[in-house]
Amino acid sequence: MTTPPPEELAIGSGDDVVRVRQLVRTAAGHAGMSLVDQTKLITAASELARNTFVYGGGGAVRVEHVVNARGRAGVRIAFSDRGPGIPDVDQALTEGWTSGGGLGLGLSGARRLVDEFELETEVGKGTTVTVTKWTR
Repeated sequence: MTTPPPEELAIGSGDDVVRVRQLVRTAAGHAGMSLVDQTKLITAASELARNTFVYGGGGAVRVEHVVNARGRAGVRIAFSDRGPGIPDVDQALTEGWTSGGGLGLGLSGARRLVDEFELETEVGKGTTVTVTKWTR
């Protein structure tokens, strides 16, 4: 099986959030993920794409197929923006906390749905969230 090249999309509207979901659905299926794991990854990606648009003022996403040292396939997704950054990461990752009118499931919920979660942020410069989900 050949690994498809990474794909990048701009996130600047609600329609782009839908496109991210479609791209991740395709990538997860190609990686051979179960329907349950596909759904988890798509849900996490949707939350993070929405955050990129709403809180980061827009940005970009990069979706790539990855293989670990043991040959296990996965999908890695990096969301980046040049927004205001996150002043209190611990608070932002607290279950149920929200800076807006949402349910507070964005970052903490996304982290719970994936196998690897990395957040880099600098106030005034932006945020990058990278998540990886591995096949079972």
